[in-house]
Amino acid sequence: MPTLEIGSKAPSFDLPAFPSGKFKLSQFKGKQNVVLYFYPKDDTPGCTTEACEFRDDLKSFAAKDTVILGISPDSIASHQKFAEKYSLPFPLLSDEDHAIAEKYGVWVEKNMYGKKSMGIQRATFLIDKDGKIAAAWPKVKVEGHVAAVAEALDELE
Repeated sequence: MPTLEIGSKAPSFDLPAFPSGKFKLSQFKGKQNVVLYFYPKDDTPGCTTEACEFRDDLKSFAAKDTVILGISPDSIASHQKFAEKYSLPFPLLSDEDHAIAEKYGVWVEKNMYGKKSMGIQRATFLIDKDGKIAAAWPKVKVEGHVAAVAEALDELE
């Protein structure tokens, strides 16, 4: 599993997204910081709480030239239902083959009630305008997480 060092170049991506089109990391270079947050599954308790906290704090991120991108292995159709149900105003990227999750080191073996399976480890990466990892949260606990990301962004300014 690769570990991304602070200051290293963020792995590129080019993924379909809801509400539209494809998103590439390179489209933000020199323009905006990126909060790339990986989450396990649309419309599950922790993922919903995290998404809604980013939604509720979106203005403060936008004021700091920062875009929020959620990413999970769910389909575009699933992302659409999730985004519409909770009025999520930021793109949700679909990484159905989990290639990008693997590049970021967040596609891991999970153990749920003794059953092992592969899945997303909740993680967030703050990528600066130069396309480098400015901060990383490899094992996110949802409570207080959005505030921690906002604080790291303040230090970046």
